[in-house]
Amino acid sequence: MKKLGLIVNPIAGMGGRCGLKGTDGAEILARARELGAVPEAPDRARAALERFASLKDSVEVITVSDEMGAEEARGIGFDVKVLVNTDGRPTTADDTRQAAKAMADMGVDLILFAGGDGTARDIYSAVGPDVLCLGIPAGCKIHSGVYAINPRNAGELVSLYLQDKVSDTTQAEVMDIDEDAFRDGRVSAELYGYLTVPRDPVRVQGGKAGRAQKDEHALDAIAFYLIDNIEPDRLYILGTGSTVLGIKQRLDIDGTLLGVDVTRGREQIGKDVTEQQLLELLDKEGGENATIVVTVIGGQGYIFGRGNQQLSPRVIKRVGKENIMVVATKAKIAALGGRPLLVDTGSEEVNEMLSGYTRVITGYHEQIAVRVAS
Repeated sequence: MKKLGLIVNPIAGMGGRCGLKGTDGAEILARARELGAVPEAPDRARAALERFASLKDSVEVITVSDEMGAEEARGIGFDVKVLVNTDGRPTTADDTRQAAKAMADMGVDLILFAGGDGTARDIYSAVGPDVLCLGIPAGCKIHSGVYAINPRNAGELVSLYLQDKVSDTTQAEVMDIDEDAFRDGRVSAELYGYLTVPRDPVRVQGGKAGRAQKDEHALDAIAFYLIDNIEPDRLYILGTGSTVLGIKQRLDIDGTLLGVDVTRGREQIGKDVTEQQLLELLDKEGGENATIVVTVIGGQGYIFGRGNQQLSPRVIKRVGKENIMVVATKAKIAALGGRPLLVDTGSEEVNEMLSGYTRVITGYHEQIAVRVAS
């Protein structure tokens, strides 16, 4: 029997769709719940577990009680051994660290965990690089390179590893950011160390890369192209990131770096909006009269599902694939080395809808076709 450690951070990612950019701290978590946020990490863990459910007779899942792993694994049909019991109380980072250390002491073959950068940091603080680990992406911002591209890929890679079809490993960085600074529009990221993960460049995401200063002229060209083609009565849902921020600045609106802002033509009508606010605007204006503008996360290639969860499956479906505009510099696209753009919206239906080829605006009247994979 192979021993698989499983840890689920049930509150990971809850602040994303309501624009809170994380759930670190009791106050922020309470605010997320007030805004209607619901746990998504358990469902993402189940989606990964389903990919290797056929191996349940040869795998023992070592996990934590309740939503931290036991419920998800039992629901798929795995034999479960509960190593840490939370007694039904709200879970904490200490539970994650305690469970990871106990799993390492038991000699599990791999620790599979669902969460975001904070969860990866907790795992690293407990086991360091000495235990093989793999993350199921479930957080708002995922800068670390220890996560699979999506839950499905996480499950497929675990399946291959448990069947000895993947044996190579590598060390990937564990990054985390200051969430308070992040909410103020500043990215303050710190490297905490390295976890050992299965080597699979197709199924495991890279770490986030910063923007080069030399991209400034290209950003000007992209921004002015969009501005010169703005339709005065159309909604523009402007996503996160420095490339889109350049457009916001040149529109002379009070836009945010890490939030989603909305204009009607050149006039700002929404700042740092939530998923619910976007849906209300689309109900009023009509999805066919809206354009979503997003950029590419450097080094990773994501256009949806990392740091812009306000652009949820419901929002994307209302607007439609034909009304999505992707903007990125040629250097950012070239740095992907031929790898596709990525989507991880939380909906397989929407991921499939977005797959295929999309045009990416790379300059003034310059665009290229790039493949999108889910």
